[in-house]
Amino acid sequence: MSAASAPEVVLALVASAHLGFQATVTVLVYPALAGLAGLADEPTWARAHTSHSRRITPLVAVLYPALVLSGAWLVVDGPGAAGWTALVGVTVAIGATAVSAAPTHGRLGREGPAPALVRRLLLADRVRLAGAVVAALGAAAVAL
Repeated sequence: MSAASAPEVVLALVASAHLGFQATVTVLVYPALAGLAGLADEPTWARAHTSHSRRITPLVAVLYPALVLSGAWLVVDGPGAAGWTALVGVTVAIGATAVSAAPTHGRLGREGPAPALVRRLLLADRVRLAGAVVAALGAAAVAL
């Protein structure tokens, strides 16, 4: 068995960090935000949503580019099957963010906590978590 390449190790580390972040958002952060959506008046919701967005942005600004760059590095290096599996997971997580979660957050910020928007955000978040799990498991299989 050959040693893991640098891109494989880097993607495994970044994908693992992303999974920890994403699991925390899915299990703790979004349920609290969704619960507040059903209880709070508009100004309270707006403050909470704005605060959430402001606090989470630096983490997203570090993790998502790191996922893209480490994934691109692995593509250049020539991934095997497990590497491609990890890259599919990364693509699902980033795609769910770009196509659904980020635009839904924008609408929640503008329109308030409409139940359909909150449900859409929670669904997009579960898709992101599934992608993060696949990415971390694929990357770990490559790196080990």
